[in-house]
Amino acid sequence: MAYSADYLDTAAGDYGDAAAGAGMSPREEQQHLLAYAPLVKRIARQLNSQASSVMSREDMEQIGLMGLLEALRRYGTPDTGFGSYASLRVRGAILDELRRQDWRPRAVRQDSHKLRDGLRALTRRLGREPSEKEAIEQLGVDPEDYRQLLLDESAEEMLSFDEVLQEATEHAHSAPGPEDAYLVRRSLEQVLAGLNEKEQRVIQMIYEFELSYKEIAAVLDLSDARVCQLNKSALAKMKAALQRA
Repeated sequence: MAYSADYLDTAAGDYGDAAAGAGMSPREEQQHLLAYAPLVKRIARQLNSQASSVMSREDMEQIGLMGLLEALRRYGTPDTGFGSYASLRVRGAILDELRRQDWRPRAVRQDSHKLRDGLRALTRRLGREPSEKEAIEQLGVDPEDYRQLLLDESAEEMLSFDEVLQEATEHAHSAPGPEDAYLVRRSLEQVLAGLNEKEQRVIQMIYEFELSYKEIAAVLDLSDARVCQLNKSALAKMKAALQRA
């Protein structure tokens, strides 16, 4: 989807009342939409690598733009903290639509459960995380099938973690006082600090820079499957820590 002036004019017009309620004129809202449109495109490009078989990138961008409009309505005039807030709202809007479309068919979910159970059993037997080669041999699948299973499994983790992270961030933004907001931010910082260096870099590249798995693999000189494993490990640690906080 091209972010044309005509499209943004229409969107701003549709949400004119909301813009006024947030202290912005339709023209100001349109300016902010144009300024943050690249953020929507980056997020859609990243998610497209995992769910392209269900939704086109163009559709993801359009839904993401609606999420950006919603973020503007909730947040008001953007400041230095708006980018992070908007990023989560845009991602959330796209993920909600993917979930609504039941984007992971039953067969895919069943394969993911088998993968998870097989890897857990192998990890217990080895006493460590298995290598890609060991996992492929244990599961009896082709390398390409194994990597696709990892992508599907990681996508499921992303859906659940995104809700936790978005909830924590929204709480920080809407907290009644600076002390409460500070405590939420500190808890997020502590959770990130508890990850190892590679896990931290993978999470940063996914959630801050909106890179795809292939791009992260190229930067870190790893396989796509290894990036998936690092992402899954980091998300499991962060979810557990945030729920305890």
